[in-house]
Amino acid sequence: MAPPMSADQFLAALRAEGLTVVETGQWRSHNRAGHGGWGPVNGVVIHHTATSGSDATVRLCYDGYEALPGPLCHGVITKDGRVHLVGNGRANHAGAGDGDVLRAVIAEKRLPPPVKNDTDGNTHFYGFECENLGDGKDPWPQAQLDAVEKAAAAVCRHYRWTERSVIGHKEWQVGKVDPRGFTMDWLRERVRDRLK
Repeated sequence: MAPPMSADQFLAALRAEGLTVVETGQWRSHNRAGHGGWGPVNGVVIHHTATSGSDATVRLCYDGYEALPGPLCHGVITKDGRVHLVGNGRANHAGAGDGDVLRAVIAEKRLPPPVKNDTDGNTHFYGFECENLGDGKDPWPQAQLDAVEKAAAAVCRHYRWTERSVIGHKEWQVGKVDPRGFTMDWLRERVRDRLK
């Protein structure tokens, strides 16, 4: 049973991995408490935002929108490689996904394909939204890819998880396509090498 990190621990873990971190608004107390559990935590979900423009993307992920209030993740990774912290605690990012996938993440085994959305992922996963249109054409700058790797590794290092605890939204929830533009196996290999 892994308890969630405190805000200070989360910030320190990211900075220790070499990331440039931007603290946004009242991120330390900005969450969806009262709308479901937060913890035990078991992994990291990587998303793309389907937006462009760093300022607008960070604002959307902090505030959310009428049908889905923010925060929409814990950190937004912009194209310049910075991580903007927008939430601490439960966030509206993973949604309902496949309980068999969660069990594989906990066991750190190869993931089965998601076939049902029966488990609340917002309870169990840290979420990083990555600024990208997700159309397969919008580029992923090297600084951003490096930051995605470092952010995922920072959380894994804190908990002593392996790269198997890092998944894509499309690997968690039926009907999702994100992240698009790199494969999760490629990212997991990078996280594995970083954690050695």
